[in-house]
Amino acid sequence: MPISPGPDPAVLYPDVAACGSLAAALRAAADGCLDAVPVRSSDLVHAVVPSAVPHHEPLVIRARSWERRWSIRGTEPFQNLPLIDGTTNDLAGIARAARAWHDGALLDDIRWAAPFVPLTGRLEVPDRDPARLTESEWQSLRLEAAELEYEWQQTYQGLIEAAYAEPALRALYPFTSHWALRFSTTTRPDLTVVGPCLGAKGDGSYKVGRSMAQEDVGVFTTAAEAVALAVHHLPAGLPPVALGG
Repeated sequence: MPISPGPDPAVLYPDVAACGSLAAALRAAADGCLDAVPVRSSDLVHAVVPSAVPHHEPLVIRARSWERRWSIRGTEPFQNLPLIDGTTNDLAGIARAARAWHDGALLDDIRWAAPFVPLTGRLEVPDRDPARLTESEWQSLRLEAAELEYEWQQTYQGLIEAAYAEPALRALYPFTSHWALRFSTTTRPDLTVVGPCLGAKGDGSYKVGRSMAQEDVGVFTTAAEAVALAVHHLPAGLPPVALGG
């Protein structure tokens, strides 16, 4: 059955349509705060705002097709991971966030200028220091786990916190796939996977396996037990985390 394309953008965003583009509508709502900022847009639903600092990729602004709401996403260039990522129906708020991003403002200052912007927990690492990128990813995982609203949030958060508390795992670059926690000796974009895979199960237990789909190493009632076994199965003499790619 064919999927409906959704409402005409001009119906959801008549004010944007009246301006001719999302960039023009942003300027109209910005009350001067986007003066001299080269906002790029050729349609009603997309706009891009460049940054004056090299450790910010251009901010991407998109209009949703099923409701009147805009999303913004600001990433760092090396791993292409988001530093800010939020939605709002306040176009003036989007403009304030865009100005702060363009000017290279600190992440906390962007949040102050536009309170709808949730920080991802990641750190700005302009020099691409692998140790700082590793800590940045741990902080993002911990924040994500703390803010989950699933029934098994406490189990998953317990796993992340137990792994972070273990120095041997905290020294590795963490990443997740289908909510399974894995480790690497290199950062993104080219991961070098090492050690077993940790997972939180729906019944409150924890599994350790050689892959995401397995629990062949063990199943435990506490995160501490699972983490201890994962450490036991790490190869000896692992090097410090290096840049991937």
